[in-house]
Amino acid sequence: MTTRRTVVAAHLAPVFLDPSATTAKAVDAIAEAARSGADLIAFPESYIPGFPVWAALRAPIYNHDLFKAFVSSSVYIDGPEVRALQEAARTHALTVSVGISERSRTSKGSIWNTNLLIGPDGAIINHHRKIVPTFYEKLIWTPGDGKGLTVSDTPAGRLGMLICGENTNPLARYTLMAQAEEVHISSYPPVWPTRDPAAGGKAYDLGAAIRVRAGAHSFEAKVFNVVVSSVLDATTRAGLASLDSEALRVLDQTAPGVSLVIDPFAEVISETMQEDEGLLIHEIDLDACIEPKQFHDVSGYYNRFDIFDLRVNRRRVRPITLIDPAENEDVFVDEPEAELYLPQEGSLKTV
Repeated sequence: MTTRRTVVAAHLAPVFLDPSATTAKAVDAIAEAARSGADLIAFPESYIPGFPVWAALRAPIYNHDLFKAFVSSSVYIDGPEVRALQEAARTHALTVSVGISERSRTSKGSIWNTNLLIGPDGAIINHHRKIVPTFYEKLIWTPGDGKGLTVSDTPAGRLGMLICGENTNPLARYTLMAQAEEVHISSYPPVWPTRDPAAGGKAYDLGAAIRVRAGAHSFEAKVFNVVVSSVLDATTRAGLASLDSEALRVLDQTAPGVSLVIDPFAEVISETMQEDEGLLIHEIDLDACIEPKQFHDVSGYYNRFDIFDLRVNRRRVRPITLIDPAENEDVFVDEPEAELYLPQEGSLKTV
């Protein structure tokens, strides 16, 4: 049986804060990828409804309206946008990785930076929430949990996925390595502003940082790395028109991200996409993951498990557990770390 697979990085811009239009654009890209014979298509970080770059460019007291718009444009896991992606994956028998801003059913204002992996049958096979929002993302997203630190069997290979800065976390990366990962998906925003280039000092080059991170993981894990960044297009920039001119200048001078494919020897084997939108299509051979394991198999012989011991909690974090009691029966919480519960009379107590 052939071990060759075709992977696609969807180097695309969202339709700014328009989840329905962005979903339609993603569905079209899925169909186009399928026509190319793809086994996998990966979309950028927070592709639906876009990345909240304004959090880097202006103090939070001026961003309340943008935050409210972003929360309102974020999507539910069981909402129509995700269902449309599931249907597209099923129709085209394609594995789909997509970044979304996920709304919560337990809080009106809490959202997560989420990546979904949808199988070719349309089922969600992994639901990963970014474990730590990076830098100014903490003003937007809630921390996730370890539930999604999972490698999934798919027709495109054994897939693991991390979101942007998670790719600098050695323990998160090792967790995937130790589950026989073959293909790693790294999703990124269009830009990552960290300072005003005119103020001197070292400006952050997202494209350069991506190459270092992706190459390191490919080399250490001996996997293919499908890197996909978003694009900052004119429509998105127009949606940020409420920012002042200085903020927009910094945005325009910030180096963009890149999309590419890296092999298990840490070599870039595809074209590199940066400025213009498009689908990056490349063929990989999963058997190429085997030979370099002879050199360094850090989840196998090239380790000392008698010295090192990594434990990963993959329980989904929940803010509350409600149990309806029988008459005259006490209400209790079934998770020991829970801090709050609602007694029968409706008052709030702590345990």
